Amino acid sequence: MSWVILLVAGALEAVWAAALHRTFQRRGRARILPAVVFLASVSASTAGLAIAMQSIPTGTAYAVWVGVGVVLTSAYAMVTRVERPTAARLMLLAGIGACVVGLKVLA
Repeated sequence: MSWVILLVAGALEAVWAAALHRTFQRRGRARILPAVVFLASVSASTAGLAIAMQSIPTGTAYAVWVGVGVVLTSAYAMVTRVERPTAARLMLLAGIGACVVGLKVLA
C-alpha cells in the first residue's frame, strides 16, 4: 500500500508543478484557481511522501517520488507544447523511469 501512496504522491508532484506554472502565466498576476490547486496538491503530495517513508527507506522513497514527478511533469509539458519532445529528452526520461522501476524492484 505504501508504494501506491508513493506513486500517487509523485503524480501529485506533477500536478502542483503544472499548477504553479499556470498560477503566474498572465503578466505576473496570480490566478486563484491554479494557486488553490497548487496548495492542495503540494500538501497532499508531501503528506503522501511522508506516509510512504514510514515503511520505505527515505532515499528510495524520495528518489521514486521525484522520478515519478519529473517524468509526468515533462510529459505534461510536452503534451501542452511547453517543451519539445526531442529524441534525447525522451530517452533520458525513459532512463529516469527505468531507474524508478529498478528502485522498486530492489527495495
